Amino acid sequence: MKILVATEKPFAAAAVNGIKEIGQTAGHEVVLLEKYTSPEQLVKAVADADALIVRSDKVTREVVDAAKSLKIVVRAGAGYDNICLDACTQRGIVVMNTPGQNSNAVAELAIAMMIYMSRNCFTPGTGSEIRGKRLGIQAYGNVGRLVAGKARAMGMEVTAFDPFVDSSVMEADGVVPATSAEQMYSECNFISLHIPATPQTRESIGYDLLTRMPQGGCLVNTARKEVINEAELDKALTDRTDLKYITDIAAVHQAELEEKFGKRVFATPKKMGAETAEANINAGLAAARQIADFFATGNRRFQVNK
Repeated sequence: MKILVATEKPFAAAAVNGIKEIGQTAGHEVVLLEKYTSPEQLVKAVADADALIVRSDKVTREVVDAAKSLKIVVRAGAGYDNICLDACTQRGIVVMNTPGQNSNAVAELAIAMMIYMSRNCFTPGTGSEIRGKRLGIQAYGNVGRLVAGKARAMGMEVTAFDPFVDSSVMEADGVVPATSAEQMYSECNFISLHIPATPQTRESIGYDLLTRMPQGGCLVNTARKEVINEAELDKALTDRTDLKYITDIAAVHQAELEEKFGKRVFATPKKMGAETAEANINAGLAAARQIADFFATGNRRFQVNK
């Protein structure tokens, strides 16, 4: 089988070497398409691929239609909204992600973002500490749980809201379950977002939730920009001059927000959540192992288009 690793933003060399070793040991051919500059290059390269590994690369319907032999796509990371699931499902192509491989990197970034905003973006002036502050975690999955543990270790009180996670799991971690998102926003100095972008969550974070936050509240977004209602974010920051917003995924109108609200709004220059050597390697190797296992045994454990 031919495994195509298509990465506009390439994996680390150690990850590439590991992917090749895993694939070749399993009897497969591994080919690379790195730093490509147009979608047409991906469309051409995928034509005879049996398997595809991507990072944030867009696997559109056009890409899927061109991939006549494609049987599996693995997104090296947790989110998979860059892949057209409908097109893959219609073709019987299995789509997987690699949950948990980037989680620690994202969790560390979320904590760093809280400290950065608490310390006035590292500019002169008296800031504050995060110890003793209350953190609300929206979605208690792999990343949320790691954020909770790190925050508690730094002396924060932690609350979480996730209707899909039993409250006993949170309580066992020393986290207080919130009965609703509204309750959590009303009680927490920081909110850390870890929800995926779905039809239910898109633009779900807006004026009503944000303006419930206590004085000096700060929203931390290492999830997806699509979950933010930008117009309502702008209104909330306008009406509540104490609120802050920091994100790992620049808003569509990020420049306007920063010009209008100054240091109260910050976005990393590019998505940095998984930008560690460890996360890069972990996700790449996990993707290769999942493909090898799929071809050897049919294992679909991490399939997302069931």
